[in-house]
Amino acid sequence: MKNFKKYYKLKTTPDQVYLGLTTELTIRLWSGEATKFIAEEGAEFSMFDGNILGKNIELIPGEKIVQQWYFGDQEDDSIVTFKLHEDKSNTSLELLHTNIPDEAFEDMVDGWNDVYMDRLMEFYYE
Repeated sequence: MKNFKKYYKLKTTPDQVYLGLTTELTIRLWSGEATKFIAEEGAEFSMFDGNILGKNIELIPGEKIVQQWYFGDQEDDSIVTFKLHEDKSNTSLELLHTNIPDEAFEDMVDGWNDVYMDRLMEFYYE
């Protein structure tokens, strides 16, 4: 199992980034993919046409999102944590993804950088 941590800068407020990561319609807009998402702790979700499946663990508006992402029969939970920090008129998003299966690590990092975060950052640059 491996962990991935990276910081991203988004040209909007932490409140807007939070809404962008927890509102079904907004997720559909920036991802361009089918999404089922309810912003409630314990609620399961599906994003990117079912390529991302998980459950919301902790939701603190404008500050923090903690999710469990499912990887088949994996014994240890794979946890994604987004921490949102105000940085002048921008947001510094701290991403930590723990317990990524070794065989999925490179694809997961590429997905974070080249798809998930790239699309989210592009959404807020326009």
